[in-house]
Amino acid sequence: MASIHQFPSRVEEEEEKPPALHDRAMDNLRFIRETMERASEFTAVPGWGGVLMGLTALGASVVAAQQPTKNLWLGTWMIEALLALILGGWAMDRKARRAEEPLLSGPGRKFALSYSPPILVGILLTVVLYRAGLNATLPGVWLLLYGTAVVTGGAFSVKIIPVMGVCFMLLGAMALFAPAALGNYFMAAGFGGLHIIFGIIIARRHGG
Repeated sequence: MASIHQFPSRVEEEEEKPPALHDRAMDNLRFIRETMERASEFTAVPGWGGVLMGLTALGASVVAAQQPTKNLWLGTWMIEALLALILGGWAMDRKARRAEEPLLSGPGRKFALSYSPPILVGILLTVVLYRAGLNATLPGVWLLLYGTAVVTGGAFSVKIIPVMGVCFMLLGAMALFAPAALGNYFMAAGFGGLHIIFGIIIARRHGG
């Protein structure tokens, strides 16, 4: 009796074929694109460093609220700004070293160049507003410009950074139109609360 041979159908033959060349090429291009996107992000923004900055800001808000003059209130926050700068820079350098990522690499340099202009504008406006006797506007201006710096610098960092910047900007806009007596509370909520909240998120999602 003659044996019956079953020939594979066209569908089975197509399933047994190796992936098409263009599919493999697309996978390679996708991998390259994702790698380049990760390489273009500045990931050394410190999470726990932000938490420390937030804690010192909360302490500064308590001290500033007890000052009898506007000049002493301003001096308290100037000292806090310097302390936050030192803490942030130290934490950023430590995180970059741990990740073996040069702090002034391409993404790091872009982050710094985008972050710095709003901060410099904030320093100049602080002098102008202080000389004009408009100290009550300082909390709103500081929060707005710091938020702007975080948004622009965050364009070269992980996605959560610009979100934090927008929150600072919204809080700053509210502070500008709120009663002057609430300025210190807005400072505590922004430089204290937001730094702590987002610092914890960054630390958990992006490695400290």
